[in-house]
This record gives sequence, structure tokens and C-alpha cells, in this order.
Amino acid sequence: MGLLTESAANNNHGLLDSYTTWLEEHPSALDSFEDMIAVAEGKKLVLFLDYDGTLSPIVNDPEKAFMSEAMRAAVREVAYLFPTAIVSGRCIDKVNGFVKLDNVVYAGSHGMDIWTPTGSLKYEDEGQQTKSIDEQGNKVVKFQPAQEFLPTVKEIIQVMEQKIKTFEGAMVEDNRFCVSVHYRNVNEKEVDTLKEMVHSTMKAYPNFRINGGKMVMEIKPSINWNKGRALEYLLDTFGFTSSSDFLPLYIGDDTTDEDAFEVIRGLRRGFPIIVSSVPRNTKASYSLRDPDEVMDFMVRLAKWKKAKSTA
Repeated sequence: MGLLTESAANNNHGLLDSYTTWLEEHPSALDSFEDMIAVAEGKKLVLFLDYDGTLSPIVNDPEKAFMSEAMRAAVREVAYLFPTAIVSGRCIDKVNGFVKLDNVVYAGSHGMDIWTPTGSLKYEDEGQQTKSIDEQGNKVVKFQPAQEFLPTVKEIIQVMEQKIKTFEGAMVEDNRFCVSVHYRNVNEKEVDTLKEMVHSTMKAYPNFRINGGKMVMEIKPSINWNKGRALEYLLDTFGFTSSSDFLPLYIGDDTTDEDAFEVIRGLRRGFPIIVSSVPRNTKASYSLRDPDEVMDFMVRLAKWKKAKSTA
């Protein structure tokens, strides 16, 4: 074995050992399924699902992050059996266009744009809920706590689109209430310069913050709202805020999902599940390796629920 090959083999062995150790703290939700279901007996499960990297693979072109028909069928099935929400950093129209299901609730822009049939009584007096009609003619209540920032978001998009022209492969994505600067396809030697440019540009916008993601910089209004707060809002719209017999189950792969994991931990009930094939710092209790395992988990969940219903 050559020195380079031997070094790579030793490195892979080290990563495997590290992942195995990490799994002891964040066991596979598939391997732990029976234990989880035992906890769920007599409780009402509520599902929350991230999109990119959870229901679809991470791809070089964000516009082509399509979910498979098998995944769509799995989501459709669990959504018939449990209250289900898709909570994504994408704008709500885009994630709706990817998922193409009408039996789930959508929360876009990292939870800053939530459309539900009824809205939340807790937030009724805050002026952030508006009644509307969706494209299918259904009545919806839109919750948009960052509405006042929309003109500035549009300005930031225009500025960033001009600034990234010197970085081949960079892309600015309009996610309505936030801006995503993708650098997955940027030359590795230019990534730090791109990041410095974004941070320098955003100094002119003190009411916004920058969060890191998977080869992306997320620019969001600096408000006290995130996917964790969105989870709490959705639990209320589903009618579970004052209930003691529900269990939230949240599956996500990104750093922005950690806020939701933290909320579930604070509730001391439910299952925060991270999607990752490498060791990561996380507040999740369980793990799944990739979208294929996410789909397998949902299929098992649906089978369990249907078996319970016919027993």
C-alpha cells in the first residue's frame, strides 16, 4: 500500500471511529424505532420536516433540488396520518413547488413565512397575521413577522447580485424574507474573499444578521424568530399548545434546525432528529444518515400508525 493510500485509509478509519462514537450519543432513529414508538404510545405525533438535505439531496444547483416521487409518496402518507409541516429556508412558493402536496402546512424563509388554514389565537393581536386566498382558492392565514423588512431584503438582493459577479459559480437566491448567497460552485481559493465581501457589504444593514449553512450564507432580519419559534407557532395552530398528549418529531440537517431541536428539548418531549453522515455538534437526540433513511423512517412510521388503527 502506498503512503498516500495508507494515509487515506487511516483517515477514513479515524472518521469511521469518530462517527461510531458520535452514534452512541445520537443513535440511529431507524435502529431506535421500537424504543421511540414505545414512548409514542397513547400520544399524538406531530411531524416537522426540513426540505433541502432532508427530503431532497443537496445538489450543486439549488433550483434543481427535486424530491423523488417515492419521497413525495412517503410524505403524503405520513401527512394523512399525522399533522405535518415542512419548515424550510426556501421561500414558501419555492418549497411548495418542490413538494407539491396539499395535505401539509408550509413554513418558508426559516419560519418567517407560515401559511396555515386557521392561524394562531396567541398571535392574533400582533398584526403579523393576515387572511388571504391561495392559488387553489383556499382560505389561508399568513404569519409574516418580518414583513417590514421586505423592501430592504429586495435592496440587499440587488446589491449582492452585482457584488457576486466577480465570483464565478456564486449565486444569490431570493427567499422572500431572507437572502441566500450560495458558494458551493465557487473556486475554493475564492470562498474566503466572497465571505469577506458579504460581511463587509452587510455592515450597511445593521438590522440583519448572517448565519452559515451548507456552502451558503443566510442573510436574515435580526428579529427574535427562527425555526424553533416557528415550531411553537405551528404547534399552536395544530391545537397542541395546551395539550399534554402530543410529541413533536422534527427532522432536519442544517444549523438552522438546531433552534427547533432546542425547543423540543425544552419541552422535554418529542424527538429531535438530525440528518447527517458525519459527526456534528447538535442538540438532536437521534440521527438519520441521509434522505433515503429519512424516507425509510417515514415509511415505518406510517406502517406503525396504520397497523395501530386497524388493530
